[in-house]
Amino acid sequence: MFRRIRSIWSRRKLSPDYKKKVSDIEVLTGIPVLRPELYLKALRHRSIVTEKNMDPTESYEQLEFIGDAILDLVTSEIIFERFPSKSEGFMTQLRSRLVKGQMLAEIAKNIGIPSFIELGDRVKNQGVEHTESVLADTFEALVGAIFEDHGYYTARTYVMKLYQTWIDFDELISTQDNYKSMLLEAVQSLKKPAPIYRVISESGPGHDKMFEVEVVVNQLPFGQGRGKNKKKAEQEAAKNALNRLNEI
Repeated sequence: MFRRIRSIWSRRKLSPDYKKKVSDIEVLTGIPVLRPELYLKALRHRSIVTEKNMDPTESYEQLEFIGDAILDLVTSEIIFERFPSKSEGFMTQLRSRLVKGQMLAEIAKNIGIPSFIELGDRVKNQGVEHTESVLADTFEALVGAIFEDHGYYTARTYVMKLYQTWIDFDELISTQDNYKSMLLEAVQSLKKPAPIYRVISESGPGHDKMFEVEVVVNQLPFGQGRGKNKKKAEQEAAKNALNRLNEI
């Protein structure tokens, strides 16, 4: 009861535009908004914070931080429930794909987040609200806002529903044989620079060459592979690097 009264009081202090926006956010999420300020912050780009001399914490960045952690946990639960017989390495690689920027941005776009993002005048009409990084960050922040407003169970239910609606797990799993892509996603999730591939040897006649490739991660040799062409050798090197990464 107290939280509902607080919500009504908080809305009374909002401008008509913000009141409408909060109501629209409730439609977007299907979740009642008890603390409007959280959701407005979650969808506020840093450009308007700078423009209006607001406190730096009034953009989506703080809520993005907590939302990122919630997504890691919820996607881990989803994977654990869906694939109970799979290895830890499989689960780790799949989670990195489920929480990568491209995936989160796609979900954000599908549910209509771009139209809710509040921008400063200097960046309006530049497409900022459609960029992958901003879409992914605001989606994480929205999840963070739901967590702060209603707790983990509600945030978990919301995220699980979105992944069930927008993610084709069978298709996602079927494309997991691109080891170079998987390695890139894995090292990015660890905040490491992109892997570098280099040919360390070539052997055999021109019509039947064999290539040996080494992949370097964070300036350290991490795996080697052999193949009839450079692409196959790189894929093999990436596969071996992933296996080593999963053992660490």
